[in-house]
Amino acid sequence: MTIILGVKTENRFESSECIQRVLTDFGCFVKTRLGLHDIKQGTCPKYALMLLEIPEKEKAILIEKKLLDISGIEIQRMEFTFN
Repeated sequence: MTIILGVKTENRFESSECIQRVLTDFGCFVKTRLGLHDIKQGTCPKYALMLLEIPEKEKAILIEKKLLDISGIEIQRMEFTFN
């Protein structure tokens, strides 16, 4: 099984330290991390979107819970099973 977490933050300037702390704590369980954000006229917006690929469902749920403890975070989860 593979879990993809879509993580959106409303104010990355305020929450980036907390998010990074969670990702560092669980770094051995995150297979892929992809950050997506718009660049408009040389400035970065306050919001950010990140995709996390986590091969273990139990760890994905734990990471999701820890991230949701951070203010201004929205998460959507996709689950894939391979035969």
